[in-house]
Amino acid sequence: MAGYRKLGRTADQRKALLRNQVTSLLYHGKIRTTETRAKEIRKIAEGLIAMAVREKDNYETVTVTAKAPRKDADGKRVKEVKDGKKVTVYDEVQKEIKKDSPSRLHARRQMMKVFYPVTEVPTSNKGKKKNTKSVDMATKMFEEIAPKYEGRNGGYTRIIKIGPRKGDAAMEVIIELV
Repeated sequence: MAGYRKLGRTADQRKALLRNQVTSLLYHGKIRTTETRAKEIRKIAEGLIAMAVREKDNYETVTVTAKAPRKDADGKRVKEVKDGKKVTVYDEVQKEIKKDSPSRLHARRQMMKVFYPVTEVPTSNKGKKKNTKSVDMATKMFEEIAPKYEGRNGGYTRIIKIGPRKGDAAMEVIIELV
């Protein structure tokens, strides 16, 4: 017996489908799909959440000095003239950054193998490219999802049957994060 369901697709199509649905599940919190797909999605999603919970606090905070451009009241960069050219003025700023330990970095890279890039669009700019921002799903896993499941040993997802689909009578379910 195979270790996974083939879902009637070639390997590359199946992997793309599962990656897309796992990304959507972890970004939105729940999705609607067929029962067999949900069971495959559950395997991948629960593994990723378990990895995030395990590596959640595995980092150190480091203070670094960085150069940041000086900005005026409108939020535009301040420029001054040097040798006949306009040059941006930079200030030195102290920043605290999280430095991942090697195991957390490995976990982050394993997650990024699964996740597709997610772009967040504000509702006011629907259909426009302006003010869109990309979401770092690995960071979301460590900072939002992992603390929620800290004391839990597995069972991070729930599958709820909602009945057969009208077109082909495939059993439809909602898979959601508990």
